Amino acid sequence: MAEPDAKKPKIPMSQVVATKNMPFRIYMGYDSHEDITFEVAKYSIMKYASVPVEVIPLKRAELQARGVYTRTQDPKQTTEFTYCRFFVPYLNNYKGWAMFVDDDFLWTRDIAELLDMIDDSKALMCVQHDYKPTVSVKLAGREQSAYPRKNWSSMVLWNCGHPANAGVDLETINKESGAYLHRFTWITDDSLIGEIPFEWNFLVEWYVPDKDEEKPPGAIHYTEGGPWFPDYRNTDYAKEWFAHMKEYEATLPKQRLLCPFELFSTKGGKVLEGYPNSNEVWTWTD
Repeated sequence: MAEPDAKKPKIPMSQVVATKNMPFRIYMGYDSHEDITFEVAKYSIMKYASVPVEVIPLKRAELQARGVYTRTQDPKQTTEFTYCRFFVPYLNNYKGWAMFVDDDFLWTRDIAELLDMIDDSKALMCVQHDYKPTVSVKLAGREQSAYPRKNWSSMVLWNCGHPANAGVDLETINKESGAYLHRFTWITDDSLIGEIPFEWNFLVEWYVPDKDEEKPPGAIHYTEGGPWFPDYRNTDYAKEWFAHMKEYEATLPKQRLLCPFELFSTKGGKVLEGYPNSNEVWTWTD
């Protein structure tokens, strides 16, 4: 017979999700300039997931319409959802676990592997990159900013009900600086930030692919520009992204239109052919 104070063995989160049959919430950044990026990332998560998951697009315009997002445009933000990620605990009613992830990811393995790393003692968990950008521009020619804990917030497992996350309320999100938020400054005890292996936020053009790898990283992050941009067609893991894009397109009732970022180039990259708007040109205006 077990001692009265004996700890019960931890039940893996994937088992909890499967048993309750309640989808694990994944809040994914959404930028209207790159709809295909969101759709391929969502498709790849769903393709490999062995547990029920719900992928929720984080759209700035919707949060603004609800009166939740009141920040003014930050000239340094490179996506519409730069600050939306910090609303996850609020949107999840400060209860349970949920995930935020950027849209420029490709998932190649079962997300249950990641969920089983969850540690209830942590306020949040992320890949703790020692990342210093080597280029001055990214994405659609936007300025690349360097700061401590760069890219930590691009994929976060949030323990929404943890007392430390009471510090990321609406006032804080809408008033504090990007540096304060992206560094998780409201968490004053660094031991509350759990660490996830880098293969679950593998930074393309920063981490070097293993030529002998038996399987790709679990989550590939095209942080400096993905293959949907004409100028990044040959980046690492481009073939894998296009393969998933084709699978996603095969599920559509009709051929899609290219989105703005697929029509944008600063280096003479060629737009994908065969789409209704392949001959259009898009220039950055906002």
